Order: sequence, then structure tokens, then C-alpha cells
Amino acid sequence: MRSRWPLPPRRVRPDVVLRVVVRTFSEVCLTAGTLIVLFVAYVLLWTGVKADRAMDGEMARLRDHWASAPAGAPATAPAGAPLPETFRPAPPEGYPAGRAFAEMYVPRFGPDWNKPVLEGTGTELLKKGLGHYAGTAPLGATGNFSVAGHRRTYGDPFKDFPELRPGDAVILKDATTWYTYTVRGGPLRTLPTDVGVVDPVPRKSPFTAPGRYLTLTTCDPEWGHSHRLVVWAELTATRLVGQGGPEGLPR
Repeated sequence: MRSRWPLPPRRVRPDVVLRVVVRTFSEVCLTAGTLIVLFVAYVLLWTGVKADRAMDGEMARLRDHWASAPAGAPATAPAGAPLPETFRPAPPEGYPAGRAFAEMYVPRFGPDWNKPVLEGTGTELLKKGLGHYAGTAPLGATGNFSVAGHRRTYGDPFKDFPELRPGDAVILKDATTWYTYTVRGGPLRTLPTDVGVVDPVPRKSPFTAPGRYLTLTTCDPEWGHSHRLVVWAELTATRLVGQGGPEGLPR
């Protein structure tokens, strides 16, 4: 005959509960750790692979475009410095948004370092190369030709940015001309809101009068973006592409 009285509740042993909690917590930590490792691998490796492919593609398209374009009037600049007032860089009408229009070489960053320069500084665009701040001067023109690039991730184009020193060369090339800029100031650490660093006569730079300037910017700290590092240079020499690469360009 079944008892009418309820059975006493079954007691759960504290050590069993503790083992379940510890095992569950360990599994959660292991899963989170695996996801973090995969994310870091994606940021450090895969974004770099994708960016390198994208940059190579931009460079190839740019060079194909130069090779197929009809010959135009080259910029009227001599091979050396100082530059005459008659120097007229092209194109005066501006660059197509999102398109590569120049190559950059920085000997300080190594003999194989060269990157495409595209028009604009949007997030997706900077995954394919360096970005020219829209509204700043054209390459080689009077004013401030200003360029941004990632310091880390997406190919690490400006990883060695803090190594730049006054006297270093930053060399650019378009369809007709090589442009050699010489670093005069920086790296300076400033806030992202300090937009005066890309003014025609950049604030906080060594320059006090109009000239043909270059500003380079990247993020700081190395894996963050709370600040910016800025370097300024001025145009010191040009050379027509048909004359060969400029002095200081790695062979």
C-alpha cells in the first residue's frame, strides 16, 4: 500500500553543486578564450592579408590606367629644387572619389614599402591603402597635401610612423611626375579634433607662410585611436617620370 505521506526532499550535495558550477564556468571561459584568440588572429592576420591583396589590386589598376592613358602635358617642374613658381601640378580639377591616383614610397619604412593613395578617408577606403583628405591641396600644389593611414590592422601601413625624423624623404608618384617631400616636423601627438593640422598652412607645424606641404596622420596609441600622430613635410624636388626615379628611392 502506497504511503499517503510526501517523501522528504532529496538533498543536493554542496560538492556536486560546486563541481557543476566550476565545470560550467570553465567551459564558458574556454569558449570565450577561443573566440578572443580567433578575433585577434582575424585582426592581426586576416585583415592584413585582405588589405595587402586590396592594395596590390589598387596599384595594379593604377599602373594599368597610367600605361593606357594618352600622353598629356607633363608638370612643368625641373628635376631638382628649389621649385619655380611656374610649377603646375595636375590635375587641377581634383581626384575621383574612392580611386587611387598616386603611389607613396617612404625609404625610412624599408626598401619594399610602397602604398597606393586614394581619394578620401572613409573607413572602407582606408582598408585598401592610404587616403587623401578631400578638400586639401592636390599633390605637389601650393597648400597642404594631407594623407591618413592605419597604424595597425589592415596591412599596418603606418606601423613605423613614430620612426620618421626631420630630413626623411616621403616620395610620391603620379602619372607624370615624382614628388620628393622632406620631413620638417613631428611626429606630434594630438587629438582627433585638432583639424588645424591639415590647414593650408598647418597649425602646430614649423611652417608660417604658404608653401607646398605634406601632412601625414595616423592613430595613437599603437592599438588605439584616442589620439593622432602627425608629421609635416615640404616639397623639395620633383622629377618627370621619364627621367627615372628620384635620388633616395630604394632600387
